[in-house]
Amino acid sequence: MGLDYLLSQQRVAELSSCVIYDRAGTGWSEDADLPRSAGEVTEELHDLLRLVGGPAPHILIGHSLGAAYVHRYAQRFPTEVAALVLVEPAHPDWDTYMPDHLKLALNQTADLAVPEVSEDLVSLARGQLEAGMFDGFPSDLRELLINKHLSPERLLVGIKEGLNVLSVMDELRAGGPLPDVPLIVLSGTAIGPEMTVFQTEDNLREQIAGSQRLFDAIAASAPHGQHRSLPDASHVSLPMTRPDAIAEAVKDVLHQLRLTDSQTAGHSA
Repeated sequence: MGLDYLLSQQRVAELSSCVIYDRAGTGWSEDADLPRSAGEVTEELHDLLRLVGGPAPHILIGHSLGAAYVHRYAQRFPTEVAALVLVEPAHPDWDTYMPDHLKLALNQTADLAVPEVSEDLVSLARGQLEAGMFDGFPSDLRELLINKHLSPERLLVGIKEGLNVLSVMDELRAGGPLPDVPLIVLSGTAIGPEMTVFQTEDNLREQIAGSQRLFDAIAASAPHGQHRSLPDASHVSLPMTRPDAIAEAVKDVLHQLRLTDSQTAGHSA
């Protein structure tokens, strides 16, 4: 949810105007039927950015499935995107870099049953959320966030949103290239306790190795792309535990943009 990025937002706000938000059906936004298409999500984000009033182009930051939505936004509105920071991104080339037992297309994602919210599940999730992921947050906000994550209406949001991930990947494949803008991919190679609920450690190690190759390829595909790997963060925890890395990435793409602007002005002169 958006407030997971609060520490990052506070650091980035020292560099530029910065907005975090909850997608429909997540966090404190109104409920919505999940999953949703990338087209729906990006249309709403486009409307939100116009209402907020900040002038385009924007630097977009997205995590996991949120990074796929950022990808789609950049395809749909390329002139309104200045740079991209993709945090552990879901990507249409995922299966190319994974062994068969970790390929999305072979895991029948759309047919997975959403588990029931039980006391045991809530207890397990609480233990994971309290294992250090939010330690950097003020204590009152930390408790507020954890309770929201554990609420019956939000506990399974991540699973529900991802049920149509294959369709979202199809949207990205059909959506055309990304705009030629600065791009930084951030990844975490640690295995957090929250990751071992649905995967064995062996599978997770294979998945991380494959994703590192994928993220290298994503960065290499962009003229100004970089991949920065963080050994002390996991796929889930990176936005909460390494706000410094996210702020540093934003600082660096801002530098690239200013350098490009100065070079363009010099050529124009």
